[in-house]
Amino acid sequence: MGRVICPANLNKAGEGMEQTEEWIFVFDSGLGGISVLRELVQVLPGERFLYFGDSQNAPYGTRSTEEVRSLTEASIAAFLPRGIKAIVVACNTATAAAIESLRAQYPDKIIIGMEPALKLAAERHAGGRILVMATNVTLREEKFCALMDRFSSVCRVVPLPCPGLVEYIEAGCLDTPEVRQHLHHLLSPALAGGVDAIVLGCTHFPFLKPLIQELAGPCVEILDGALGAALQTRRRLESGALLRPAAQGTVEFHNSLNTPEILDISARLLDARR
Repeated sequence: MGRVICPANLNKAGEGMEQTEEWIFVFDSGLGGISVLRELVQVLPGERFLYFGDSQNAPYGTRSTEEVRSLTEASIAAFLPRGIKAIVVACNTATAAAIESLRAQYPDKIIIGMEPALKLAAERHAGGRILVMATNVTLREEKFCALMDRFSSVCRVVPLPCPGLVEYIEAGCLDTPEVRQHLHHLLSPALAGGVDAIVLGCTHFPFLKPLIQELAGPCVEILDGALGAALQTRRRLESGALLRPAAQGTVEFHNSLNTPEILDISARLLDARR
């Protein structure tokens, strides 16, 4: 898989990019969606991925639903003229706030959203206690509440708002004393009641999976929705005969901060250990 780090002088709409109908656009409120991009690259190695992170406005999890929807729609609209065959909203918060409006605006586009892997957790741990780590916006939206109600008879679902984690990941801090202390503060009370599985309901959080696993212990399964989103993307492309013929795939990074530092962190996160 080839990789291009876009120069910082490119604007938000990706000025200078080749205008073809071959791009898969991957959007996140910042850098968290790169955890989904990693799975997409594995599942669709011949595709051309255009990643945009809105780090300038991150974190989305502390914003109103209306703000998140507006930011998401504006970012996607800015890149559509560049030739996008599929859109992956690689952000649980943006999915909860904007996925329905996006599908209404672009009924002819393949649009894939994120969903916490609660179904899988409930299937594997029926009768167990499932912790869902997510942002405030994700947890308060109707989409998640309906999902929680659906499985409440199968397992005990415990929502856990996790403020502050996104900011550490946006700064490239994946294993520092400060991150460890913050995670301990967030998780310890919930873990004290016993947990069978942890669902990572924010695409930033898989970058902290090794630390979360360390705190939770080896018997607690940790799940996220990245692979499911990647497989769904492939299914939709296959059904629409839109898969790119066998070729070398590429990844291009863009970010609303437009700094060499944020693009360097993006590349490092793509290669970060799982």
